[in-house]
Amino acid sequence: MARTASALHILVKDKELAEEIIAKLNKGAHFDVLAKKHSTCPSGKKGGDLGEFRKGQMVPAFDKVCFNGELLTPHLVKTKFGWHVVKVLYRN
Repeated sequence: MARTASALHILVKDKELAEEIIAKLNKGAHFDVLAKKHSTCPSGKKGGDLGEFRKGQMVPAFDKVCFNGELLTPHLVKTKFGWHVVKVLYRN
């Protein structure tokens, strides 16, 4: 079982905006460009890059997607912080 993962994310307040971002990504938009434009998380300045993190380090719903969701596919996740568009790059 993977103990670490690396992911990109875009944090927004509205589900509708998160869904629009996923639609743009599915049409070929660049994740880093959308993160810099829309993300309210400080990681947005780095294109949404969260780097590598350990299992259990993130809030449960986010952690679940990062360690169980399909790689390289945008996922929609709701947490206490808002709506996340998450793209898991790899797991180790």
